[in-house]
Amino acid sequence: MSKEAVTPVPAATLMLIRDGADGLEVFMVERHHQIDFATGALVFPGGKIDKADFDPGLRARCENGDQFSDLELALRVGGIREAFEECGVLLAHDAGGTGLIAATRLAGLEPYRKKLVDGELTMLQFLLQEDLILLPENLVPFAHWITPPMVPKRFDTHFFIIEAPADHIALHDGHESVDSVWIKPAKVLEEGDAGRRTVIFPTRMNVQKLGHSRSVAEALKNARSSKIVTVLPQMLKGENGPYLKIPEEAGYDVSIHPLPDGRG
Repeated sequence: MSKEAVTPVPAATLMLIRDGADGLEVFMVERHHQIDFATGALVFPGGKIDKADFDPGLRARCENGDQFSDLELALRVGGIREAFEECGVLLAHDAGGTGLIAATRLAGLEPYRKKLVDGELTMLQFLLQEDLILLPENLVPFAHWITPPMVPKRFDTHFFIIEAPADHIALHDGHESVDSVWIKPAKVLEEGDAGRRTVIFPTRMNVQKLGHSRSVAEALKNARSSKIVTVLPQMLKGENGPYLKIPEEAGYDVSIHPLPDGRG
């Protein structure tokens, strides 16, 4: 009797981007070696959506939040929470204010990062205590990937790109991630190919896709004008061995990915 596939857990992944001196750069973190998913890999910040991210009270704490469905809003709230927890960037402003909170205000919120990670308070409690409003519109949909059924730990992951706030210094949290870097997409691929970095398949494909853009403005424009096609990789067997297949219409450079020696 075949084992029933695990239901994918909703998750959000954040691709923080900026214009570097030599072109587009993306913020990435190295996963802690004791984390049970993507151990030691170079990844984008993000994680699963918590039950508290669906709290109806959050809608009043999100600028123009009524344009999103419950799931869409929870994904954006969860993504903003993860960006704050993992790298100290907060897409919010004070109630009655505009734009993004200043770096000096953000510095005073630093203790909340660990409290959120440890579950000592929810995102809504944090926003109410500090009278903050989230900016879900700043998250631009980039991709949607679902872990294949044969994998024991599955995620239904929505990728978003965000222009990094100029005065918010992105830093890894030292818990789930142990290192961080601003890096050009081509460099990520080079490091992965050389074996100097572990870059898992979905990360590699989305880094490659991001690399088609030369600037933040171009990346945001491309994302806004592209249709998001859900990617559920299929593991198939061919004459030359097993391979992964993804939809051609999803907009990636390749739709076939060989699995050397039967491994990804």
